Amino acid sequence: MSTRAADGPSTRPEPGRRILDLDALRGFALLGILVVNIGFFASGYAFHQVHDPAFTSPLDRGTHWLVAMFFEMKFYLLFSFLFGYGFTLQFDSARRRGVGFTGRFLRRLVGLFAIGALHAVLLFQGDILTTYAVLGLVLLALHRARARTAVIAAAVLVGLVAVMMRWAGMSGAAPFDEETALAAGEATTAALAGGPLTVIGEHLESLPRMLVTLVGVQGPVALAAFLVGLAVGRHRVLADAGAHDHTLRLIQWVGFPVGLVGSLVLADLGGTADLYALSLALLTAPFLSAAYAATLLRLFQRGRGRRIAAALAPAGRMALSNYLGQSLVCALLFTGFGLGLVGRVAPPFVLLIAVVLFAVQLWLSAWWMARHRYGPAEWFLRAVTNLEVPDWRRREGRPDRADADLSGAPR
Repeated sequence: MSTRAADGPSTRPEPGRRILDLDALRGFALLGILVVNIGFFASGYAFHQVHDPAFTSPLDRGTHWLVAMFFEMKFYLLFSFLFGYGFTLQFDSARRRGVGFTGRFLRRLVGLFAIGALHAVLLFQGDILTTYAVLGLVLLALHRARARTAVIAAAVLVGLVAVMMRWAGMSGAAPFDEETALAAGEATTAALAGGPLTVIGEHLESLPRMLVTLVGVQGPVALAAFLVGLAVGRHRVLADAGAHDHTLRLIQWVGFPVGLVGSLVLADLGGTADLYALSLALLTAPFLSAAYAATLLRLFQRGRGRRIAAALAPAGRMALSNYLGQSLVCALLFTGFGLGLVGRVAPPFVLLIAVVLFAVQLWLSAWWMARHRYGPAEWFLRAVTNLEVPDWRRREGRPDRADADLSGAPR
């Protein structure tokens, strides 16, 4: 693919219809996000990078291993990539319609930050939306970069973070005390089981620690994925994935071996508390995320795969609403906002709950999007972006330009 300089994302016109593969990828990513995040609702120990000592059976340990091996650090990268890709669609949409882009995008980021801040305080201190909103400013500043430059910058970012983590592990700059972590996990679990005010207080108390993780690890790596999405979006790969089958196969052949090696180390050494495992996973997780995406894109080109894509796409079209909905349901199940099951459900059943919840979301999303042009949160974000009240109901024969990704990218 060409990497010539460009003044901005591609201006080649696209049809008014949505890109099914893009929505389906985003729907698939929702499952991975849920599988990882639900563990933080189900146990306060997860925030302190240790496992609940009450669940130590082989099946419990096997579940933790499975999540670390195939889910941790992979799916937020996929979401971040799609954010960057969606940015190119927003840019082109504004240019084709002859409307200002920067002001609208800034309002969108403000709306996203506000939603994320409420999400972090009320439901889940591991919120990613505020980070996306802040990094969106960087993406806006860099959006005219060459595609090749964007990819190189992404690689450098990931490499620097990995080196820093490796240095911290070797130098003892970030020591990990398991006994202290277990005591903190017990306290967090008890707080999450308390009343609503206690839960909110725990969220607020955890935010500085979460901020360190976001600034030191998740933020730079998410920005790297933004930049890769920006580069790929220039060439509209997802608009015609079948035309790039050779490249997608190459990504599979390289991505799976490299990515699985890093994941195996991460899973065997107990997760991100081990800085050596974390540094290796940072370098290899993007390969596995890319291999997942390439596999699905190739699958979606076939008959049965098209049906799978069609089932996933409605959830992806209202990804922001589904992301927030996952947190709401998990908070009602596990914290003092509802049933207070935190610390009382074994990991295999937590994983089962995630799968069932995702299946329900697929059904609800299909039902909702058959009747509405936007998910509830997407509708709000679009209203903030355009300073107007969007048309809520779907109207037959009208082009579908609904918001979809966590940035609310218009088509």
